[in-house]
Amino acid sequence: MTFEPQSRLEGKVAVITGGKGAIGISSAKRLAALGARIVSIDRNCQGVQALLNALAQVAAGPHLSIQASITDSAALNAAAAAVKGQMGRCDILVNSAGFTQAVAPADLEGLTDALFDDVMQTNLRGVFATIRAFTPLLKASGDGLIVNISSIAGFTGTGSNLAYVAAKAGLDILTQSLAKVLAPQVRVLVVSPGVVDSTFVPGRGADFNEKAAATIPLKRIGHVEDIASAVEACATTLRFATGSRFVIDGGRSL
Repeated sequence: MTFEPQSRLEGKVAVITGGKGAIGISSAKRLAALGARIVSIDRNCQGVQALLNALAQVAAGPHLSIQASITDSAALNAAAAAVKGQMGRCDILVNSAGFTQAVAPADLEGLTDALFDDVMQTNLRGVFATIRAFTPLLKASGDGLIVNISSIAGFTGTGSNLAYVAAKAGLDILTQSLAKVLAPQVRVLVVSPGVVDSTFVPGRGADFNEKAAATIPLKRIGHVEDIASAVEACATTLRFATGSRFVIDGGRSL
């Protein structure tokens, strides 16, 4: 590999978990517009294939949707086998699947064992399990890329709940470790958003977003396109980077 910047992604296959989420959809559109074929993985694929079919009318295709939960290792292994069988390869893996629930940091009783385990299972163990399942295909590519969608919660200690903070901190350090383990065939990067205008955190609406925007140096919260553009950059222009964290938060973490 030369690690030179690329302007197009023809011939590449990008697998995106959390494919039905706002960041997953936006990332899929950007990568497909550059020529990549998309595999969208989500635990609920209702409507996803229709989106991919529409996308194929204006961008590279064919695209594929697979129903699988990232907390189910057997389903992930089956998904990787399906990608190999139907697409022949995997060059890019975007881990955008996630789960959280707002619990105040001081409400220790509110963060139950069950919720703690669910948050860790999805946001940390599930990402690792996904990477484990797709690593053989990424290595076979010889020019593989993993982009983990983390959060500034992982290094600020402030987030939707303490388990989410711990899970994202774990994901950040896992990324650094895997960057060494999987080099040079596979690069591993983290994109860390701040507050993003999406429905990811249940119960957060316009009031929360307005208050957050007032505290951000760039005076607005993030858009999903801000995050998707960072994913695109990881695949195209930031090719001599691995193990790095790219903070896309408008300065909120400063």
